Amino acid sequence: MNNQLNKPKGFGEILDQTFRISKYRFKDFFMILLILVGPVYILQAIIDLATGKNFLRQESTGGTWYENMLNNFELSEVSSTNLAADIGFAIVSLLVLFTYPVAQAAILIGVNHIKQNREFTIGSLIKQAMGRFFPMIGSTIVYILIAIGIFFGLIFISVFASMIFIMLDFVIGLILSIVLGIFLFLVGAFLLTRWSFYFGSVVMDRNSPGLTRSWRLSKGRTFRLIGLYLIFIFITFSIAVSLQFSFQAILGDSVLLGLIVSFTTLFTTLIMAVGYAVMYLDLKVRHDADDLRDLIDDYHIG
Repeated sequence: MNNQLNKPKGFGEILDQTFRISKYRFKDFFMILLILVGPVYILQAIIDLATGKNFLRQESTGGTWYENMLNNFELSEVSSTNLAADIGFAIVSLLVLFTYPVAQAAILIGVNHIKQNREFTIGSLIKQAMGRFFPMIGSTIVYILIAIGIFFGLIFISVFASMIFIMLDFVIGLILSIVLGIFLFLVGAFLLTRWSFYFGSVVMDRNSPGLTRSWRLSKGRTFRLIGLYLIFIFITFSIAVSLQFSFQAILGDSVLLGLIVSFTTLFTTLIMAVGYAVMYLDLKVRHDADDLRDLIDDYHIG
Protein backbone atom coordinates (compact mmCIF):
# COMPACT_ATOMS: atom_id res chain seq x y z
CA MET A 1 0.00 0.00 0.00
CA ASN A 2 2.86 2.41 0.81
CA ASN A 3 4.20 1.99 -2.74
CA GLN A 4 0.98 3.49 -4.10
CA LEU A 5 1.33 6.48 -1.77
CA ASN A 6 4.86 7.17 -2.97
CA LYS A 7 3.94 7.82 -6.58
CA PRO A 8 1.57 10.28 -8.30
CA LYS A 9 -1.99 8.98 -8.49
CA GLY A 10 -4.90 9.60 -10.78
CA PHE A 11 -8.42 10.58 -9.77
CA GLY A 12 -9.67 7.02 -9.31
CA GLU A 13 -6.48 5.87 -7.58
CA ILE A 14 -6.87 8.54 -4.90
CA LEU A 15 -10.41 7.35 -4.18
CA ASP A 16 -9.25 3.73 -4.14
CA GLN A 17 -6.40 4.46 -1.73
CA THR A 18 -8.70 6.46 0.53
CA PHE A 19 -11.12 3.57 1.01
CA ARG A 20 -8.33 1.00 1.27
CA ILE A 21 -6.59 2.90 4.04
CA SER A 22 -9.90 3.68 5.79
CA LYS A 23 -10.65 -0.05 5.88
CA TYR A 24 -7.08 -1.14 6.70
CA ARG A 25 -6.65 1.27 9.63
CA PHE A 26 -10.28 1.83 10.55
CA LYS A 27 -9.86 0.77 14.18
CA ASP A 28 -6.90 3.07 14.86
CA PHE A 29 -8.28 6.14 13.12
CA PHE A 30 -11.79 5.69 14.52
CA MET A 31 -10.36 5.40 18.04
CA ILE A 32 -8.50 8.68 17.51
CA LEU A 33 -11.78 10.40 16.62
CA LEU A 34 -13.58 8.63 19.46
CA ILE A 35 -10.99 9.77 22.02
CA LEU A 36 -10.76 13.37 20.83
CA VAL A 37 -14.23 14.18 19.50
CA GLY A 38 -16.43 11.53 21.17
CA PRO A 39 -16.47 13.23 24.61
CA VAL A 40 -17.71 16.44 22.99
CA TYR A 41 -20.73 14.58 21.59
CA ILE A 42 -21.38 13.03 25.01
CA LEU A 43 -21.31 16.54 26.49
CA GLN A 44 -23.83 17.65 23.85
CA ALA A 45 -26.13 14.77 24.86
CA ILE A 46 -25.88 15.74 28.54
CA ILE A 47 -26.71 19.35 27.68
CA ASP A 48 -29.71 18.21 25.62
CA LEU A 49 -31.00 16.11 28.51
CA ALA A 50 -30.50 18.97 30.95
CA THR A 51 -32.46 21.35 28.71
CA GLY A 52 -35.50 19.08 28.52
CA LYS A 53 -35.05 16.91 25.43
CA ASN A 54 -36.30 13.32 25.69
CA PHE A 55 -33.63 10.63 25.66
CA LEU A 56 -35.42 7.87 23.75
CA ARG A 57 -38.07 9.50 21.56
CA GLN A 58 -40.66 12.21 21.38
CA GLU A 59 -44.03 11.21 22.72
CA SER A 60 -46.42 9.89 20.17
CA THR A 61 -49.93 11.25 19.77
CA GLY A 62 -51.46 7.89 18.95
CA GLY A 63 -52.69 6.63 15.64
CA THR A 64 -51.19 4.23 13.16
CA TRP A 65 -47.46 3.49 12.91
CA TYR A 66 -46.97 5.65 9.83
CA GLU A 67 -48.84 8.55 11.47
CA ASN A 68 -46.49 8.30 14.45
CA MET A 69 -43.46 8.30 12.14
CA LEU A 70 -44.72 11.41 10.33
CA ASN A 71 -45.41 13.01 13.69
CA ASN A 72 -41.80 12.37 14.73
CA PHE A 73 -40.57 14.30 11.68
CA GLU A 74 -42.96 17.17 12.41
CA LEU A 75 -41.85 17.32 16.04
CA SER A 76 -38.22 17.45 14.88
CA GLU A 77 -38.95 20.36 12.57
CA VAL A 78 -40.89 22.46 15.07
CA SER A 79 -38.92 21.58 18.20
CA SER A 80 -38.16 24.76 20.06
CA THR A 81 -34.83 25.79 21.51
CA ASN A 82 -34.06 27.80 24.60
CA LEU A 83 -31.20 29.99 25.72
CA ALA A 84 -29.49 27.22 27.70
CA ALA A 85 -29.59 24.86 24.69
CA ASP A 86 -28.20 27.59 22.41
CA ILE A 87 -25.36 28.31 24.83
CA GLY A 88 -24.64 24.59 25.10
CA PHE A 89 -24.54 24.27 21.33
CA ALA A 90 -22.11 27.21 21.10
CA ILE A 91 -19.81 25.63 23.70
CA VAL A 92 -19.84 22.27 21.91
CA SER A 93 -19.14 23.95 18.55
CA LEU A 94 -16.17 25.76 20.08
CA LEU A 95 -14.80 22.55 21.57
CA VAL A 96 -15.08 20.78 18.21
CA LEU A 97 -13.10 23.64 16.65
CA PHE A 98 -10.23 22.74 19.00
CA THR A 99 -10.50 18.93 19.05
CA TYR A 100 -11.24 18.15 15.41
CA PRO A 101 -8.00 19.66 14.02
CA VAL A 102 -5.98 17.48 16.41
CA ALA A 103 -7.83 14.37 15.21
CA GLN A 104 -7.38 15.42 11.59
CA ALA A 105 -3.66 16.00 12.17
CA ALA A 106 -3.23 12.63 13.90
CA ILE A 107 -4.85 10.83 10.96
CA LEU A 108 -2.74 12.80 8.48
CA ILE A 109 0.43 11.82 10.36
CA GLY A 110 -0.80 8.22 10.48
CA VAL A 111 -1.34 8.08 6.70
CA ASN A 112 2.14 9.56 6.23
CA HIS A 113 3.57 6.79 8.44
CA ILE A 114 1.82 4.24 6.23
CA LYS A 115 3.39 5.95 3.22
CA GLN A 116 6.82 5.59 4.83
CA ASN A 117 6.08 2.03 6.03
CA ARG A 118 6.52 3.05 9.67
CA GLU A 119 4.63 1.57 12.60
CA PHE A 120 2.65 3.80 14.95
CA THR A 121 0.30 3.74 17.91
CA ILE A 122 -2.80 5.79 18.61
CA GLY A 123 -1.06 7.55 21.49
CA SER A 124 2.00 8.46 19.43
CA LEU A 125 -0.14 9.96 16.65
CA ILE A 126 -2.14 12.09 19.09
CA LYS A 127 1.07 13.22 20.82
CA GLN A 128 2.66 14.29 17.53
CA ALA A 129 -0.54 16.09 16.51
CA MET A 130 -0.69 17.96 19.82
CA GLY A 131 2.83 19.22 19.16
CA ARG A 132 1.38 21.38 16.36
CA PHE A 133 -1.73 22.43 18.30
CA PHE A 134 -1.33 26.21 18.35
CA PRO A 135 -0.11 26.59 14.74
CA MET A 136 -3.02 24.37 13.62
CA ILE A 137 -5.64 26.35 15.53
CA GLY A 138 -4.24 29.72 14.49
CA SER A 139 -4.01 28.74 10.82
CA THR A 140 -7.49 27.20 10.90
CA ILE A 141 -8.95 30.42 12.31
CA VAL A 142 -7.22 32.40 9.54
CA TYR A 143 -8.62 30.03 6.89
CA ILE A 144 -12.14 30.22 8.37
CA LEU A 145 -12.02 34.03 8.37
CA ILE A 146 -10.86 34.01 4.75
CA ALA A 147 -13.67 31.59 3.84
CA ILE A 148 -16.26 33.79 5.58
CA GLY A 149 -14.92 36.86 3.78
CA ILE A 150 -15.06 35.10 0.40
CA PHE A 151 -18.58 33.81 1.08
CA PHE A 152 -20.09 37.16 2.04
CA GLY A 153 -18.11 39.01 -0.62
CA LEU A 154 -19.38 36.74 -3.40
CA ILE A 155 -22.93 36.82 -2.00
CA PHE A 156 -22.86 40.64 -2.03
CA ILE A 157 -21.57 40.73 -5.62
CA SER A 158 -24.16 38.17 -6.72
CA VAL A 159 -27.12 39.94 -5.09
CA PHE A 160 -26.08 43.43 -6.19
CA ALA A 161 -25.41 42.39 -9.80
CA SER A 162 -28.60 40.31 -9.97
CA MET A 163 -30.71 43.27 -8.85
CA ILE A 164 -29.23 45.40 -11.62
CA PHE A 165 -29.70 42.69 -14.25
CA ILE A 166 -33.34 42.06 -13.29
CA MET A 167 -34.14 45.78 -13.19
CA LEU A 168 -32.92 46.11 -16.79
CA ASP A 169 -34.74 43.03 -18.10
CA PHE A 170 -36.42 40.38 -15.98
CA VAL A 171 -35.94 37.27 -18.18
CA ILE A 172 -32.44 38.08 -19.43
CA GLY A 173 -31.51 39.36 -15.99
CA LEU A 174 -32.66 36.09 -14.38
CA ILE A 175 -30.56 34.06 -16.82
CA LEU A 176 -27.53 36.29 -16.27
CA SER A 177 -28.02 36.02 -12.50
CA ILE A 178 -27.97 32.22 -12.65
CA VAL A 179 -24.87 32.22 -14.85
CA LEU A 180 -23.18 34.72 -12.54
CA GLY A 181 -24.12 32.64 -9.50
CA ILE A 182 -22.53 29.51 -10.99
CA PHE A 183 -19.42 31.48 -11.98
CA LEU A 184 -19.03 32.98 -8.50
CA PHE A 185 -19.53 29.55 -6.91
CA LEU A 186 -16.67 28.21 -9.03
CA VAL A 187 -14.51 31.20 -8.09
CA GLY A 188 -15.15 30.57 -4.40
CA ALA A 189 -14.52 26.82 -4.76
CA PHE A 190 -11.33 27.54 -6.69
CA LEU A 191 -9.89 29.89 -4.06
CA LEU A 192 -10.88 27.78 -1.05
CA THR A 193 -9.49 24.63 -2.67
CA ARG A 194 -6.20 26.30 -3.56
CA TRP A 195 -5.77 27.35 0.08
CA SER A 196 -7.34 24.26 1.70
CA PHE A 197 -4.06 22.35 1.97
CA TYR A 198 -2.71 24.89 4.42
CA PHE A 199 -3.47 22.35 7.15
CA GLY A 200 -1.20 19.66 5.73
CA SER A 201 1.57 22.25 5.35
CA VAL A 202 1.21 23.30 8.98
CA VAL A 203 1.27 19.71 10.27
CA MET A 204 3.74 18.01 7.92
CA ASP A 205 5.97 20.85 6.73
CA ARG A 206 5.74 23.01 9.89
CA ASN A 207 4.87 25.95 7.68
CA SER A 208 2.34 28.36 9.25
CA PRO A 209 -0.17 29.50 8.18
CA GLY A 210 0.65 27.38 5.12
CA LEU A 211 -1.52 29.28 2.63
CA THR A 212 1.32 30.08 0.22
CA ARG A 213 2.58 26.50 0.37
CA SER A 214 -0.94 25.21 -0.30
CA TRP A 215 -1.33 27.53 -3.29
CA ARG A 216 1.90 26.17 -4.81
CA LEU A 217 1.05 22.52 -4.15
CA SER A 218 -2.39 22.71 -5.73
CA LYS A 219 -1.24 24.52 -8.87
CA GLY A 220 -2.56 22.85 -12.01
CA ARG A 221 -4.69 20.36 -10.04
CA THR A 222 -7.45 22.59 -8.70
CA PHE A 223 -10.50 21.38 -10.62
CA ARG A 224 -9.54 17.75 -10.12
CA LEU A 225 -9.24 18.44 -6.40
CA ILE A 226 -12.64 20.15 -6.41
CA GLY A 227 -14.07 17.03 -8.03
CA LEU A 228 -12.54 14.82 -5.33
CA TYR A 229 -13.88 17.08 -2.59
CA LEU A 230 -17.37 16.94 -4.13
CA ILE A 231 -17.29 13.14 -4.32
CA PHE A 232 -16.18 12.81 -0.70
CA ILE A 233 -18.83 15.30 0.42
CA PHE A 234 -21.52 13.47 -1.58
CA ILE A 235 -20.57 10.06 -0.14
CA THR A 236 -20.37 11.21 3.46
CA PHE A 237 -23.49 13.37 3.16
CA SER A 238 -25.46 10.47 1.67
CA ILE A 239 -24.43 8.14 4.51
CA ALA A 240 -25.26 10.70 7.19
CA VAL A 241 -28.62 11.71 5.72
CA SER A 242 -29.79 8.15 5.05
CA LEU A 243 -28.99 7.04 8.60
CA GLN A 244 -30.52 10.14 10.16
CA PHE A 245 -33.67 9.77 8.05
CA SER A 246 -34.01 6.10 9.03
CA PHE A 247 -33.59 6.62 12.76
CA GLN A 248 -35.45 9.92 12.92
CA ALA A 249 -38.57 8.20 11.61
CA ILE A 250 -38.50 6.05 14.76
CA LEU A 251 -36.82 8.20 17.40
CA GLY A 252 -37.92 11.72 16.48
CA ASP A 253 -35.85 14.63 17.75
CA SER A 254 -34.43 12.74 20.74
CA VAL A 255 -31.07 12.66 22.51
CA LEU A 256 -30.53 9.10 21.30
CA LEU A 257 -30.99 10.24 17.70
CA GLY A 258 -28.43 12.99 18.30
CA LEU A 259 -25.93 10.45 19.63
CA ILE A 260 -26.47 8.13 16.66
CA VAL A 261 -26.02 10.99 14.20
CA SER A 262 -22.96 12.29 16.05
CA PHE A 263 -21.17 8.95 16.12
CA THR A 264 -22.11 8.36 12.49
CA THR A 265 -20.36 11.67 11.83
CA LEU A 266 -17.18 10.15 13.27
CA PHE A 267 -17.29 7.49 10.56
CA THR A 268 -17.86 9.98 7.75
CA THR A 269 -15.23 12.30 9.23
CA LEU A 270 -12.74 9.43 9.13
CA ILE A 271 -13.30 8.99 5.38
CA MET A 272 -12.92 12.73 4.77
CA ALA A 273 -9.76 12.92 6.91
CA VAL A 274 -8.10 9.98 5.16
CA GLY A 275 -9.16 11.37 1.78
CA TYR A 276 -7.63 14.74 2.62
CA ALA A 277 -4.40 13.06 3.75
CA VAL A 278 -4.12 11.01 0.54
CA MET A 279 -4.79 14.12 -1.57
CA TYR A 280 -2.22 16.19 0.31
CA LEU A 281 0.49 13.52 0.16
CA ASP A 282 -0.21 13.04 -3.55
CA LEU A 283 0.31 16.79 -4.09
CA LYS A 284 3.57 16.60 -2.15
CA VAL A 285 4.82 13.68 -4.25
CA ARG A 286 3.98 15.56 -7.45
CA HIS A 287 5.51 18.81 -6.21
CA ASP A 288 8.71 17.12 -5.03
CA ALA A 289 8.97 15.31 -8.37
CA ASP A 290 8.57 18.63 -10.21
CA ASP A 291 11.24 20.23 -8.03
CA LEU A 292 13.62 17.33 -8.73
CA ARG A 293 12.91 17.59 -12.46
CA ASP A 294 13.68 21.34 -12.37
CA LEU A 295 16.96 20.68 -10.56
CA ILE A 296 17.95 18.09 -13.18
CA ASP A 297 17.08 20.49 -15.98
CA ASP A 298 19.11 23.27 -14.36
CA TYR A 299 22.04 20.88 -13.94
CA HIS A 300 21.99 19.88 -17.61
CA ILE A 301 21.69 23.52 -18.70
CA GLY A 302 24.58 24.47 -16.46
